[in-house]
Amino acid sequence: MAKEKKKLTAAQKRAKKEAKAERQKKYMWVFMNGKQVRVKRPPTIDGIPVDEYIEQNSDPIWRHQNGKHEVLHARELVEESETEDDVPF
Repeated sequence: MAKEKKKLTAAQKRAKKEAKAERQKKYMWVFMNGKQVRVKRPPTIDGIPVDEYIEQNSDPIWRHQNGKHEVLHARELVEESETEDDVPF
């Protein structure tokens, strides 16, 4: 006959649940070559990817000093198009 499984105590269940939640925060599942693999999640700030956070919250001087010229140029283009689309009322 099969060996009977012992039930986990409340503390063991809690520890198992906390460990699972921590793993889910740290890793994510993706498909590579037809297989499901676990990879580390990209770093985030307030739930937003770091690059996007920098684009939203950095000023032009910081971007220039840190070599983010493509972001600086892209933002200028967006601002120009917004000013052209404004209706003068």
